[in-house]
Amino acid sequence: MLAPLLSQAQAAFNAGDVAAAEAATHQILELAPGDEDALLLLFRLCRQQNRPQAAEVLVKRVVTLNPNNLTATNELTLLLLAKGALAEAEIHARNAIRIAPQNAQAHNLMGLVLTEANRPQLGEYHYRRVLELAEGQEPITLANLAWNLKTQGRIEESRALYQQSMALKPGVAQTMLGFAKMEEADRKFDRALALLDEAEILLPGNPSLQLTRATVLSRLKRNEEALAILDQPERGARHLGPSELSEKGRLLDQMGRYDEAFACFAAGKNAALEMGGRTYMAEAAADMAARLQGFFTQRRLATLPVATLRAELPQPIFILGFPRSGTTLIEQTLSVHPQIAAGDELPFINDITQIMPRLLASPLAYPEALAELWMGDQRDGLEELRDYYLNRARKAGFFKDGAGFFTDKMPLNEMHLGLISLLFPQSPMVHVLRHPLDVVLSVYSNHLTHGYFCAAQLESIAAHYNLLAALVEHYRQNLNLRYLAVRYEEMVMDQEAQIRKLLDFIGVEFDPRCLSFEQNTRYARTASYAQVTEKLYDRSRYRYRRYLKHLAPVVEVLRPAIERLGYEVET
Repeated sequence: MLAPLLSQAQAAFNAGDVAAAEAATHQILELAPGDEDALLLLFRLCRQQNRPQAAEVLVKRVVTLNPNNLTATNELTLLLLAKGALAEAEIHARNAIRIAPQNAQAHNLMGLVLTEANRPQLGEYHYRRVLELAEGQEPITLANLAWNLKTQGRIEESRALYQQSMALKPGVAQTMLGFAKMEEADRKFDRALALLDEAEILLPGNPSLQLTRATVLSRLKRNEEALAILDQPERGARHLGPSELSEKGRLLDQMGRYDEAFACFAAGKNAALEMGGRTYMAEAAADMAARLQGFFTQRRLATLPVATLRAELPQPIFILGFPRSGTTLIEQTLSVHPQIAAGDELPFINDITQIMPRLLASPLAYPEALAELWMGDQRDGLEELRDYYLNRARKAGFFKDGAGFFTDKMPLNEMHLGLISLLFPQSPMVHVLRHPLDVVLSVYSNHLTHGYFCAAQLESIAAHYNLLAALVEHYRQNLNLRYLAVRYEEMVMDQEAQIRKLLDFIGVEFDPRCLSFEQNTRYARTASYAQVTEKLYDRSRYRYRRYLKHLAPVVEVLRPAIERLGYEVET
């Protein structure tokens, strides 16, 4: 009885008769509420009608009814990825591969998720599996892999793959756009503009293309031309997305149009929320901070072991700090030094917090699982966790000839200072400080997911900043840390003195090349990638003054932290 109705619904859908397809599908579901085929067809109808919330409910229902439904699992992964729910998307992407380890689409989606989640080395593996499974060259996968390699800073490999993708399938505007963004990041501005010209023929007036063109022109200091592009009204049905609105706001900021810039930042945040973006996980963040403070106390730490030094291997330098505090500047400065390799934003410490209970055979979660270290059969547990970190760094290629150190600048690693001090008690910990209002403003102007999704709103950024500041203060009072605070403002105003102090703290000789970090040809995989290709400037120092009226809701919230760090609120 249901089969003819389903065929009828499918035929109507294929013919574009939405009303008939929906009516037939509802009739099936009245008779069999759990019919997976009907639910999936209704999901596609909702997606076609741009009803994302209804579509999500329907496909989640299919996955709940049948966790082994590969089609529904892949569709749900793609939907979650599109709205930026990366953690949830990864759960379903992993399950799709468990269901069908030879399914190319499942590996492609896993590659997309991991690349977006800032774990490009792992994403690269899954893209390469797609190419293996396809038994041939897949131009779109090659373009995806090219973008992945660009985010890893492997620019030449990325360029070769983009060229290969375009040779196999010319005329794909999105491939041209990705290629143009890669060339812009590598400072090949003329090539980027030429690619945008080609893409413009296919997608005239496309907002993403226009915005990328404005970005290139801005980097060429052709601000009037960039401004003219930004002032054009958006054409067609496609509007700028959250990341694009943030980018537009940053360009307006560079041009001195501060009120318009902040309006773009706010519009970007609202667009992300409307698309189903995550809001700040305040309870989860507060719970973790409270548990960390409760576990890492002087009394308990006096009885815990610490990992020994693997002196034969390069050691991490932990560059700590809230996102947008200046950590990229410090890493670019240090990685010019021949004895210091660039590691970038490494997820290894966070990964250890996730796998710790299993590796220590503990029924408890992190950090309480560290109590297993008191057991005789787990007394070497820290060495195993330390080696897990170092092995991941080695496989990622961060052990460079002649370098005794590599950097780890994962944002908000300071939440885990207690764990870091147990695993690497002799590693330098460089904590970058910046005026809290500058930090909050800069985070608000970017589309970030770090820190329990605190960047979703101005108030939640300030709340998480205060949470982390209190936690760091607790660690400093209770732990023996090899810790150095570096102020962004002092680095800007007295570069050489600060670099000398920093290198002396790490234990390497001063190298004058560190004063010219902008000559570092390495691509910095953060929102600061363009800034760190310029000579040191002070225009971002106390930038908050231009936005003080917009920051009014968080000034008093942040005032205790501002004063504790020795800053003031100046108009």
